[in-house]
Amino acid sequence: TSNVTIAFPSLHVSRPSDLTLQPFWDYIIFNYGFAVKSPFFPVFLAFSCFFFYSLPFGILDILGEKANFFYKYKIQKGKQADIQMMGLCMYQTIYNHLMFVFPAVIVNWFWMPPAPLPVIAPSLPDFLFGVLGSLLLFDFQYFIWHLLHHKIHWLYKNFHAIHHDYSAPFSWATQHLGGMELISVGLWNNTNPILLKCHPLITWTVALVGIWMSVEDHIGYDFPWGLNHIIPFGLCGGAPAHDMHHQKPHKNFAPFFTHWDIIFGTAITIE
Repeated sequence: TSNVTIAFPSLHVSRPSDLTLQPFWDYIIFNYGFAVKSPFFPVFLAFSCFFFYSLPFGILDILGEKANFFYKYKIQKGKQADIQMMGLCMYQTIYNHLMFVFPAVIVNWFWMPPAPLPVIAPSLPDFLFGVLGSLLLFDFQYFIWHLLHHKIHWLYKNFHAIHHDYSAPFSWATQHLGGMELISVGLWNNTNPILLKCHPLITWTVALVGIWMSVEDHIGYDFPWGLNHIIPFGLCGGAPAHDMHHQKPHKNFAPFFTHWDIIFGTAITIE
């Protein structure tokens, strides 16, 4: 991409010619720069996304058949999450954040202090390819991790079994994980942006999109507006694919997309 030079007071920087995202990035830096520089901001962003993404589906689960317009899309009818189950999942999520996430953030803060935020926004092509590339890389990493933890009994029993406490997934069960599984996922989420040299705006967007896709995987409803219906050619598994994984745990290991399960012969659809 060709570059043009933009003058700032006492500073000359080279800007990409595509400045589509620059006004938005300038707005974030000017108004929320102090907050987004905090090493705890990604944790706050991820937890907030998980909570607010899950909340409406939790309400639907409580309403059940009373919300018939939505209930008709439920995959496993008759297996309804109750408030106690949701509370246990939320407790596990909060416990994991207090015992694992926050200590890991503090250690990482001292080991690798956060770099100053860049002045320049990513170009729109870099942004789009960065988001897609990050999601595809995580999809591959988690597929391999997930496959191994179902094939090797010791790994499953000691690290992953807790996530399969419920054969009918629901939104709050998205982060019903053991601490070591959460650390593994968090490791990729932290190192992938470094590996791919992602702009912070890309990293945060990947969190927004990835958490939404994870929650949607677990909602237990096959809505016609779900990503598995919007993304063409069956490339996204969505809630139906992951619901089948909880029913038949040796199938559908990929978190977002379907190509790795197809390649390895582990794909299965709703019967």
